[in-house]
Amino acid sequence: MRHVNESDAAKDSAEPAPPPAPGAALHPALDLANSTVALPGGQSADLLDSPAAAQRWLVDRALAPAGADLRETCASRLRSLRDQIRALLASRVTGRPAPAAALDAVNDALTRAPAASLLHWSADRGLYRAAAHPTTQIVEHALAALAADAADLLTGPDAERLTACGSAPCNRYLLRHGRRHWCSTRCGDRARAARAYARRTGRGGPQ
Repeated sequence: MRHVNESDAAKDSAEPAPPPAPGAALHPALDLANSTVALPGGQSADLLDSPAAAQRWLVDRALAPAGADLRETCASRLRSLRDQIRALLASRVTGRPAPAAALDAVNDALTRAPAASLLHWSADRGLYRAAAHPTTQIVEHALAALAADAADLLTGPDAERLTACGSAPCNRYLLRHGRRHWCSTRCGDRARAARAYARRTGRGGPQ
């Protein structure tokens, strides 16, 4: 599969990265899982393919301040967590046991950042509460928030609605609404066109 970044996908393909899948606005972990997108023609788009792209993704979702200066190490950690969350979503959708490595990665991210804002005092502010080391632990806090959301998604009421997009080659996940099992109108149109073609040619195909 040939990889293209987000801007290249828009320039070189008639299939740019689709809009957020149903449920992504409610669950940033689902949005994270869908930040790598399989496109027709053997292409893929990675919305976290560089430190700048990863920073933009985090800032747009209020998971990092605009002035954050993410390095490749941080972007790599975000992509790594994405892969492990995708593995857990896949196991939930297919009914397979959760991979131990994915569980360990999510649990590790959950424990990397303080769970509570600590009590502090300064001469100008008096008593106040703030998370420990908010500047040096930007990525840790973001990963912890995403891991917590993934845990909530996989164990909460929305878990029953979790499904994979039913239109090949799409690799995205979504929260099903009614009978809809496509992540976008475009994927739905592609699946319907494939079924119509299969009926015309008598080749069978996706149902």
